[in-house]
Parts: sequence; structure tokens; C-alpha cells
Amino acid sequence: MSKYTTGEMAKLCNVSVRTIQYYDNRKILVPTELSEGGRRLYSESDLTKMKVICYLKDLGLSLDNIARIMLEDNSSDVIDLILEEQRKKLEIDIKAKEDSLNKLDNLQRLLKEKDSFNVNEIFDIAIIMENKNKLNRLHLTLVLLGLPISIFQWVSIILWIVLGIWWFFLAWLLCAIIFGIFISRLYFKSVSYICPDCHNVFNPSFKEAFFAYHTPKTRKLKCPNCGYHGLCVETYRSK
Repeated sequence: MSKYTTGEMAKLCNVSVRTIQYYDNRKILVPTELSEGGRRLYSESDLTKMKVICYLKDLGLSLDNIARIMLEDNSSDVIDLILEEQRKKLEIDIKAKEDSLNKLDNLQRLLKEKDSFNVNEIFDIAIIMENKNKLNRLHLTLVLLGLPISIFQWVSIILWIVLGIWWFFLAWLLCAIIFGIFISRLYFKSVSYICPDCHNVFNPSFKEAFFAYHTPKTRKLKCPNCGYHGLCVETYRSK
């Protein structure tokens, strides 16, 4: 039967000698015997165990869990539980890396859209990306709230054209004005704006925001910090 020294085991398993010695000290892989000179000697079975340890280590398992598995030769339930815990941990790690990759992709895409770039703008982009989903949900909420008013509008128009009932249209107009003021106040209480000059995040007054020229993602405002007056980027307001 073959016997392997610590150095031979390390070479066959592509690890350091110190690693083999450490596993012995941790009682994870104890040598089958010691030579007359006190040298560790490992058997074929030990070599197989070491390869299993290396495989489990590559899966990301901790040494404590590996030690538990090596001791639980006859308990598949315990081993399965340990492996399932590791699976969940890896899934969390993968999700975190996917989130980081998405942020990286978005950052690169936004930077390519800019003609010039200032490193401070990364902070602005980070705020925008962090609040993007919240802002999208806000937009969806406003659209859903506005659906009944839109339906009311078309019904009033049809009644006016077909039956000559004009007062129903006036009722819609009154409701639309009230709803417009309400929804606008709700909206501007939920968003903030980023100054592209000093990168200050600020909340304009309702009057200033309501009457300002705007695009789907920006609004022409005056920054209270640096006095810049121009298009400022819209983002969801942090509470």
C-alpha cells in the first residue's frame, strides 16, 4: 500500500506543505501513521480525503463545515444541510455580484451618453441609479391614479357629442383641475433635483417646479447652493 509524505501529498493536491500540516492540527486530515523519525505518512485513503477537502474548499465551504462533513461519514442529512447552506450563501453572493455588474453597466452607459465628464458626476449617477426603481414606481402610481380621470374625460366627450350633455364635460374639467393640483403636489413632494454644476441635491418650491420647463428626466431650476440656473436631473427624494 502506498504511503505519502507531507510534501508528496501537497504536490499531488496542489497545496502547500503548511496547508497539510494545518489540516492535521485542526484534525481535519490526520495522517494514518508516523514514521520512526516522526514524519507524517498518509495512505491512499488519506489522499482521497484530501482531494475531497480541496473540492469542498473550492465550493467555498468553511473549514469548520468541511471538518463536520469529514466526521459525518454516515449522515447524509447533515451533509446535505451543510451543502444547502453553502448553496444559499453562493446564491446571495451571485445576486450581489449581479447587482454590482448591473450598476457597472448602467454607469458605463450613462457615461457614454455624456459629451464631457467630471469625476464628481459619478456621485450624481449613483444617486440616480439607486433611486431609479423608486422613481419608476412613482411614475406608474401616478399613471394608475390618472386612469379614472382619463376614462371620465372620454365618457364626457362622447356624451357631449352624442347626446349633447355638455355639463358632464365641465364636471370632468373641474375634477381634472383639482386632480392635477393634487397629483402635482404629491409628485413634487416625492422627487428631488441634482444640480449638474455643484452636484447639490435640492428640493425646489412647488411653484418653481410646477411652472419650470422640463424634459422627461430634467427640469429647468435654480440651484439654491451655487445659483446655477438650468436643467437639473430628477431623482426620487430620500426620506
